[in-house]
Amino acid sequence: MKPSCLFLALAIAVAVPQEKGRDLYDDLNFPFPVGLPPRRIVSLAPNITEILFALGLGEKVVGVTRYCDYPPEAPGKEKVGGMVDPNLEKIEALHPDLIIAFRGNPLTVLAKLRNLHFPVFVLDTGKSFDDLFLTIEKIGRLAQEEKQAEGLLGSLKKKYQDVEVALENAAQRPRVFLMLHGQGLWTCGRESFLNDLMLKAKGTNIAGAIPRKWLQLSREQLIHENPDVIIIMVKDEALFLQARNRLLSDSRLKTIRAIENNEIRFLDEDIASRFGPRLLEALLETARILHPQQFRAEK
Repeated sequence: MKPSCLFLALAIAVAVPQEKGRDLYDDLNFPFPVGLPPRRIVSLAPNITEILFALGLGEKVVGVTRYCDYPPEAPGKEKVGGMVDPNLEKIEALHPDLIIAFRGNPLTVLAKLRNLHFPVFVLDTGKSFDDLFLTIEKIGRLAQEEKQAEGLLGSLKKKYQDVEVALENAAQRPRVFLMLHGQGLWTCGRESFLNDLMLKAKGTNIAGAIPRKWLQLSREQLIHENPDVIIIMVKDEALFLQARNRLLSDSRLKTIRAIENNEIRFLDEDIASRFGPRLLEALLETARILHPQQFRAEK
């Protein structure tokens, strides 16, 4: 079973009246005509919902997926299904003039939307913080809220720079095993934005050389890689304790440095698994886990 934090990213936008005479091109090189600002937006992914609300567009959001639970206002919006099974009839009934999704919306669904004359805008970047900033910028342009996007990006980049400054004198890069929620030793490879998160937090992902997003390590591989720190990414402390206890109870893992030194830490999946604004909170928390000495002045 794959971890719950597998991510998926596409974005769709329904045609608006052409008024400004310019097109945006998506990541699959499809043109999107820019007209009047959208008034009815459907989000097909939790991270997109978070970005829209962070841009001050919550009142314009008329539909979300069943997984969109943040911010607290999001669950009150009309549900249009999930990311892999959106209900096209519900979407059409909402009369949206902008539909935005993220990886996980199947290409067959996007094709159906195109066949129904809904122009599709695809955002298919998501390996780094630079990609996150670009995603927010593009959504701001789609929604014609460039100033709001500029303000949000300024705030996020300030948080990013604060972490960089705090880590300037960090001499070591601890070797990290980021354990994802699920059965087995699931983790992320080089193609995941979580790999970039660990790099930016001045850590070394023990699976970072593997050109995949998600993979499962064997027990032998984990022992061989011998991480200094194990970060378990789950939804709450109870699940963290269960996962930690499974590792500690496996006598075959007792020689791993992270287990010998009790360097097993919790990272909130809600903030780290979504390619949205709260990823900066996850970066700060990861940096604190790996380099606590650089943040002692905060206390």
